[in-house]
Amino acid sequence: MANINDVAQRAGVSTTTVSHVVNATRFVKEATRLRVEAAVRELGYVPSAVARSLKHNATRTFGMVIPNNSNPYFAEVLRGVEDRCFAAGYNVILCNSNDDPKRQASYLRVLAEKRVDGLVLVTSDRDPGLADVMGELNIPVVLVDREIPGLACDIVEVDHVTGGLIATQHLLSLGHPRIACISGPPGLSPSSQRRAGWKKALAEAGVARLVGDLARGDFSSRGGYLAMQTLLRREPRPSAVFVCNDLMAFGALAAANEAGVAVPGELSIVGYDDIELAAYSAPPLTTVAQPKQQIGRMAAELLLARMTGNPSEPRRVMLEPRLKTRLSTAIYRPEPLDP
Repeated sequence: MANINDVAQRAGVSTTTVSHVVNATRFVKEATRLRVEAAVRELGYVPSAVARSLKHNATRTFGMVIPNNSNPYFAEVLRGVEDRCFAAGYNVILCNSNDDPKRQASYLRVLAEKRVDGLVLVTSDRDPGLADVMGELNIPVVLVDREIPGLACDIVEVDHVTGGLIATQHLLSLGHPRIACISGPPGLSPSSQRRAGWKKALAEAGVARLVGDLARGDFSSRGGYLAMQTLLRREPRPSAVFVCNDLMAFGALAAANEAGVAVPGELSIVGYDDIELAAYSAPPLTTVAQPKQQIGRMAAELLLARMTGNPSEPRRVMLEPRLKTRLSTAIYRPEPLDP
């Protein structure tokens, strides 16, 4: 790979002149500039971002770490981050921790070695050592959805309790007498908050929960499929299910279809996230919509503000979910009694 010395030699100028042309830091005569630019093209010279960062103490690059790149929810949040960062002249390096705390810690150190100016972080399952790792890296960070105990930093989150509440209230308004829940992994705050919203709605309506009304998944389609199979074996079977993310809801729809249970004729299902695919499932999924691109843009805004050193205190931005009604829910109609 060509370096700055090769370009200087080809153009017959000093390396300082090449630097001024490439970085537009000082006026250079047009004839000289054209020779340098021609040499850059001919040699395929790419300026070193590391060298620039050492000189200017900034790479104009952010890192983003997510726990699962196969979940379309994170892709839509990433789109918001990238759009805002690109408009501000920043690039984004994406890393997928695959819900592995060790991999997450490794990627965080790699991003620090790449001298990123800041991080947008969606943490994997709880890692008791994560606050210490982040403290050692000393990089501005904005969290999305999931807090890190012991680490004071900016965070963008959604009111998941309200999300679970409005999902369950919708099913109650349709007259469903028994509403089960497929929750996400234990110990993950968005999952527990959505589940809390489900419990709150039932309590406020005076509807009792049965022991078998809660099943757990892992936020994957397969997890939702297996959890729905468990619920369909319950007696009596629930008339509706609130599923704590859309991927699990897709798996739940598949399990119901396989068991010959009609949705929404015999069973209503509400998901959570409103990923793009939710409008194209069979039937189209009623779901709680998170403002995903707004989440990403706001996370980027907070990080860009940190680049100016203002404000000094960590900020918490809480966004509101809303219900998106489609065809996977319907008014409860009790089965006719046998003659």
